Amino acid sequence: MRVRDSVARRTKRLWTDDEKRSICFQTTAPGVSVAQVARRYAVNANLIFKWLRDARFAPNPASVPAPPEEAHFLPVEIVAEEQTPAAGPVAESRIEIELAGGHRMRISGSYDPEALARLIRGLTL
Repeated sequence: MRVRDSVARRTKRLWTDDEKRSICFQTTAPGVSVAQVARRYAVNANLIFKWLRDARFAPNPASVPAPPEEAHFLPVEIVAEEQTPAAGPVAESRIEIELAGGHRMRISGSYDPEALARLIRGLTL
């Protein structure tokens, strides 16, 4: 028996241009590294870096997603639950959100709806 017969033979993976472009584009996602993409496709990271240097496969800067908006802190006050008698509609604008653990978040007066939506999404993650 020859040594050559017992060793598994490697085959070279051939990537289409579209596959290379797709793989290179995935490296532009926020928080994603070239190494992570390379592991996903079982490719050496150096090969992806080589493709990124090639103008045919490098992502178009205009198609790269913008970085996420910077996080902003909003003032939040956690208050003990108060018992109020049921009354008619309140003239003032007020939102009350019940959170896990029995806490409630109350927003009174004017507010930025987009900032409130981001806050709620952050609390539910």
